[in-house]
Amino acid sequence: MLPTAPDTGRLRAAISASMENPNGRVRSLISESDGDRAIVEVDVTVACPRCAAGKGCGAGILGGSGRIRQIEVTVRPELGLCEGDQVEIALPSRDLLHAAAIVYGLPMLGAMFAAGLAFAMSLGDSAAAFWALGGLAVGLLAARWRLRQAACIGRFAPSVEKRLHELTAAD
Repeated sequence: MLPTAPDTGRLRAAISASMENPNGRVRSLISESDGDRAIVEVDVTVACPRCAAGKGCGAGILGGSGRIRQIEVTVRPELGLCEGDQVEIALPSRDLLHAAAIVYGLPMLGAMFAAGLAFAMSLGDSAAAFWALGGLAVGLLAARWRLRQAACIGRFAPSVEKRLHELTAAD
């Protein structure tokens, strides 16, 4: 029997079910001609169940270790947000997977390419390991450069999905 392609619908559903959208509190609102944005404070250990369990993916290694992070998100004007509102933020799963492919894929490809080049040049195992480390570094720099491009910044920016509740005097 020939292997079949995975059912992409079921795969997307499984990915969506395993990722919960984080909640945060709006700290400030920014209104400009190109759209509305908000600075949202998110407790990253609560936002990601794997991070809370100490089994994270490693995405926070280069970004610092603070629990509370402030992120800039896009806002639809019809939500009518105010400072202090609790909100749910999201990044579509296809965009999350694409960003993960850039962040993890480019360094891996750089390491594999450099190690393969060292092997093709018959430089030996030690040299191949060093070349792989160099390729990894180049891949990290390429991923960082790619994610800083305007197209990526706009595409991979999370957005406010909904307002959960407003700030009250008790909060």
